[in-house]
Amino acid sequence: MKRRAFLTGAATAGVAAAAASTLAKPAIAQGKRELKMVTTWPKNFPGLGTGAQRAADRITAATEGRITVKVYAAGELVPPFESFDAVSSGTADCMHAAAYYWQGKSKGFNFFTAVPMGLLQPEMDAWIQFGGGQELWDELGAKFNLKPLPCGNTGVQMGGWFRKEIKSVEDFKGLKFRMPGAGGEVLRKLGAAVVALPGGEIFPALQSGAIDATEWVGPWNDMAFGFYRVAKFYYWPGYHEPGSMLECTWNKGVWDSFSKADQGLITDCCLAENNAMMAEFNARNGDSLKQLIEQHGVQLREFSDEIYKAFAKASEEVLGEMATESDLVDRIYNSFLDARDKSMSWTRLANQGYANKREAAMS
Repeated sequence: MKRRAFLTGAATAGVAAAAASTLAKPAIAQGKRELKMVTTWPKNFPGLGTGAQRAADRITAATEGRITVKVYAAGELVPPFESFDAVSSGTADCMHAAAYYWQGKSKGFNFFTAVPMGLLQPEMDAWIQFGGGQELWDELGAKFNLKPLPCGNTGVQMGGWFRKEIKSVEDFKGLKFRMPGAGGEVLRKLGAAVVALPGGEIFPALQSGAIDATEWVGPWNDMAFGFYRVAKFYYWPGYHEPGSMLECTWNKGVWDSFSKADQGLITDCCLAENNAMMAEFNARNGDSLKQLIEQHGVQLREFSDEIYKAFAKASEEVLGEMATESDLVDRIYNSFLDARDKSMSWTRLANQGYANKREAAMS
């Protein structure tokens, strides 16, 4: 080949390569997406807020930055209880929240966080992943342009913080109690004046006397909010949230725009956080409870059998009433009850049976 022809060809190839490189960079940049996650939690709140951030970070890492999720704590982009509408409308791309906050949209959402006398965390996972729960949740979410995924669990919650002892069912009458979801409806049946407040507003309300009692999660989270400074009676076990599952719920248009591979990655990231959050709560609650009792003078109290039977009776009434909302909610309700019935016998024999025997043998 002549030198002149070689140089001309080389120059042409160089121009083509440079052009290809110039075109490739914007294409890669255009393939990256920064998405907004709103939450109902205070910024960096232990367990809940940090769990939302972990889930977002997992998605960013799993997709090698092609999908970057930026977390906005409660109030940073929208008020906490406006997260649902923000994601449904597309103002935000996804949310980390508790589905029972949206019972004003449909009573059916309660079943996908926790309902009174409902499922423990392992039972909840079984229903969602292998008992038809996810399919029903998808059907309900689609009515509001949403695609939900499980993304955390706090386990069995405590019964709440009270300024005074609760010795009988009569003590609930007129009590101003903060509790969202179906658990709040149960307390209304027992005569309480129930309000729903986002996490960041609970302590000021308790401190000012706007409420007499509250529940939140359990020792680790409750200590972070400082409820022990205002209310010293701490009751167990909570009837209202035996295995509270949290959600990472997406705008359905955004979800449908992902490739199947990315949908799978995101689902796995959320399931990983579902497991990690439960592990963290189990790791932190024991030490926190000891600290509340020994350092802060908290008085632990167990709800009496009489009170718990009243909880159970009112709970069954509330769940039955919820089911009348629509055919879909009725199907969710019946699927949930079927899962509970199947789970109870195994839980009693396995988890509960072992725990009882272990305690007896080691005492």
